[in-house]
Amino acid sequence: MPKIIQLSPYVANLIAAGEVVERPASVVKELLENAVDAGATQVTIEIRDGGMTFLRVTDNGCGMAAEDARTAFLRHATSKLRNAEDLSAIRTMGFRGEALAAIASVSRIDLMTKTKDTIGGTSLTLEAGVILEETEAGCPDGTTIIVRDLFFNTPARMKFMKSDTVEGGKVTLAVQLQALAHPEVAFRFLRDGKEILSTPGTGKLEAAVYCVYGRDGGKMVQVDSNWDSYFLTGYVSKPTDARPSRSLQTFFVNGRPVKSRILIAAFEEAYRNQLMVGKFPACVLHLTLPANLVDVNVHPAKTEVKFLNEKAVFDCIHYGVLGALNKTTDRPQIQFKPAAATPSVTPTATPAPKKQEGFFRTMTAQEFKQFSSAMTEAPKPKQEAAVATAQKIERAVSQPVKEQVMIPSAVAAMPQLVKTTPPIQQEPELCEQTKLPMPEEKAWRIVGELYRTYIIVEQGDEAFLIDKHAAHERILFEKLKKKQEAISSQALLTPLPCRLSADCAALLLANSELLTELGFEIDEFGDNTILVRQIPMDLAPEDAEDALEALAANLQNGRREKAANVRDELLHTVACKAAIKAGWHTDDKELLALAKEVMAREDLKYCPHGRPICVTLSKKQLEKQFKRS
Repeated sequence: MPKIIQLSPYVANLIAAGEVVERPASVVKELLENAVDAGATQVTIEIRDGGMTFLRVTDNGCGMAAEDARTAFLRHATSKLRNAEDLSAIRTMGFRGEALAAIASVSRIDLMTKTKDTIGGTSLTLEAGVILEETEAGCPDGTTIIVRDLFFNTPARMKFMKSDTVEGGKVTLAVQLQALAHPEVAFRFLRDGKEILSTPGTGKLEAAVYCVYGRDGGKMVQVDSNWDSYFLTGYVSKPTDARPSRSLQTFFVNGRPVKSRILIAAFEEAYRNQLMVGKFPACVLHLTLPANLVDVNVHPAKTEVKFLNEKAVFDCIHYGVLGALNKTTDRPQIQFKPAAATPSVTPTATPAPKKQEGFFRTMTAQEFKQFSSAMTEAPKPKQEAAVATAQKIERAVSQPVKEQVMIPSAVAAMPQLVKTTPPIQQEPELCEQTKLPMPEEKAWRIVGELYRTYIIVEQGDEAFLIDKHAAHERILFEKLKKKQEAISSQALLTPLPCRLSADCAALLLANSELLTELGFEIDEFGDNTILVRQIPMDLAPEDAEDALEALAANLQNGRREKAANVRDELLHTVACKAAIKAGWHTDDKELLALAKEVMAREDLKYCPHGRPICVTLSKKQLEKQFKRS
């Protein structure tokens, strides 16, 4: 067995860097959290070349004394913890004391810092975690840290970095998250000399949301709710403004950006039965709870948390968002108009019903919980009186017309309910010419369309239900895939601006050549917005933004080892957006063309996403349901 040795501090720091420092965006996140913990109210971030060659963060926080500046770059050196008990109630953004040591071990660093009660400041120069120079320096209160040549001494890590555009987009996203997490801090972000983001730092989340998301943020619904000792604030999108991906779902727990399946599930549960399939709501939600009810020490990058009471967290998010969505309805108000006049009747106006104060109103989370339980426990209404009335009306209507029967006025106003005996007509015998020919053995016919989604086809003793969207999507996908050359495109008369999340926009711009193959032509427009000049021929302009956001999500999650695989994923999205949609009215000729294609080809079994195109229902199965077999 090999001899066991203790790793050197240098190697240990490199291992820690692998856990904490994944890319330039990780560095920015850690430095911004340190700035917030230092009490900064103004922070400026500057990067070049995606943050790989130059990254500077300047804050006006409390700064560090000379001896603290030297100690800060040692592993597990922190000012935020003193004993084991402190770990059970962490109230700061950083606490492990690994970030600066990990960053310094894989880069070259210049640090300038000064406290408010000192005349001069301290300047440090480090390389690979080793202090090369220490001097006194004149500098403003606070801390400025410059990170150069990230991963210069770890080439194996360097090869995993993406293009400057992609890495710069990740940094932009990290800055946006901190701006949304701390609206009380004014953030200013410069990328290659150009200002990308600037927030006022007024403490109002609404202002930060507008700076990050622009006008789209103004369409969101405000959330302000509490559930016992849990408080929820923020903004959520309306069901009509759902997105093709979860890229705009942002959650914060005690001011810390986190990823949590519980929060996502609770949030999306509030939109149940209100969203189209494949659509996701957007949000910026802050959950505040006592520090001892959440454990943030479960991930090196502090992006995951563990809750002591998951049920309470779920209910707080679920009912809080549900109550906020109850504020605004997208249904227009019904206008009551006077009844139409008739020649023999004096026109009368139908009075509008009195508004019941407090009937439609926003409920708090606690009220909603009480309302739900009350509705569950409420006794069912008695129906004996209603049944008796209905039987009387039925007997009155069934009487012969010649008898004088008193029919209620409500029934008299509905002549379609009064049964009349039509004259008996002799059914003509079918002559030889009028008889329809019997279908052939393999012949089939379209019986109709169900729910404007499924085409019903009959063939012999079998019935087929064809999903028109899945079928059309598969046909288009096969058509697009066969074309090895660039897909036919249509140039837009007016370029279409599409605002996306920072990383989505960066990914699309970095893959512009691949998008050109798919029929798109895009340009950078600034402020996380791309300008679309050309789209595939089969894609409607109003679907372009959703298609591009879905393409970005596929690029983010797709397999990159083969370009063909990525291209197939993107073709899936283009085909899905261009296909006939379920619920749409479809011309009979289009339905017939789809049915012909599906019935003639045995290879059309599944759509590109794996859903079945056609299901079979036999005559025997139907007879069994009707107890005929």
